[in-house]
Amino acid sequence: MTETDATSDGAPGAAEDARAPELTEGVEESPGTTDSEASEKPRDTLFEAPPLAEQERMVEAILFASAEPVTVRELEARMPHGSDPAEALVRLRRHYEDRGVRVVRVGDAWAIRTAPDLGFLMQKETVETRKLSRAAIETLAIIAYHQPVTRAEIEEIRGVSVSRGTVDQLLEMEWIRFGRRKMTPGRPVTFVVTQDFLDEFGLESARDLPGLKELRSAGLLDNRPPPGTIPLPGDSAGDEGEDEAPGQSELFED
Repeated sequence: MTETDATSDGAPGAAEDARAPELTEGVEESPGTTDSEASEKPRDTLFEAPPLAEQERMVEAILFASAEPVTVRELEARMPHGSDPAEALVRLRRHYEDRGVRVVRVGDAWAIRTAPDLGFLMQKETVETRKLSRAAIETLAIIAYHQPVTRAEIEEIRGVSVSRGTVDQLLEMEWIRFGRRKMTPGRPVTFVVTQDFLDEFGLESARDLPGLKELRSAGLLDNRPPPGTIPLPGDSAGDEGEDEAPGQSELFED
């Protein structure tokens, strides 16, 4: 009984001694596990996405500075890892709903554009100066001095055909317009100058156009006689006859 009791009394002590190394080993392993967890936490925080409000600011800055619309994929490539540009676009678009500019979708991309109802503020009127060709100037002069005149009559005076583009340019500038049809076979249409033409050159009517003498004195016409004519010395009646030729008033019929 005494040995048995001793053995039974010593058994628990032996069991505790057997479990002691296991507890010791468990205690020694726990610090290792904590170190691994601590080493993994910085990795997670390193790639943590910025707050959604900050992402919204990033998207706003990219769209504002970009000259071309930007796709969601391009936004995602520029923003920090883990960002959600699609959600940031939704928030940004809602923010700009009632502002002077809008976040609009252009195909598969996004851009910042002026609000449609404020587009008139972006318009700017400019005066475009267009230089007339020599053919257009000659055609305009013939119409001004011989109105109403037909295309065939213009070509006869110029000696060359009149292109459609020349007449269209003068019509577009509103310096000439269609006149009444001529009472000749085919009833061709005539051309006359407009009020805009007279206003451009400060004239009250076509009768105020300079005559041959004024044009020659200003050096705008060649003083040499036409080929085949030999004026007599001191003969100035030719010029007066040209200015006062009978029927000249008919050239300026409205």
